[in-house]
Amino acid sequence: MIEKKEKLTECCDEFEIHENLLNIVNEAMPDETRLYDLAELFKVFGDSTRIRILYVLFEAEVCVCDLASALNMNQSAISHQLRILKQNRLVKSRREGKSVFYSLADDHVRTILAQGEEHINEEA
Repeated sequence: MIEKKEKLTECCDEFEIHENLLNIVNEAMPDETRLYDLAELFKVFGDSTRIRILYVLFEAEVCVCDLASALNMNQSAISHQLRILKQNRLVKSRREGKSVFYSLADDHVRTILAQGEEHINEEA
């Protein structure tokens, strides 16, 4: 049997509350609704298909047909993911004739993913 050795998180040797630091933290902490909304936003980034869609949209405004072809997926799967991205205001759409084109909602989306990439590329 192979034993796993878990690294334990280091803890203080003595229990002590630092009131001055807690006051600063409590003043800066967003309310529960904002924290919930932020957690929900980050859940959207937890799906690699949605991330792939966003990377396509970094390069061009495209329709569902183009996305399905670029990602080798069916249109209904792409539409489902686009609905989630649109509900979370990460993408926007516009109709042109019979086609609906999708693009990034704003530059924040690009910034969020760039920051994520930068973080995972850092040396530990």
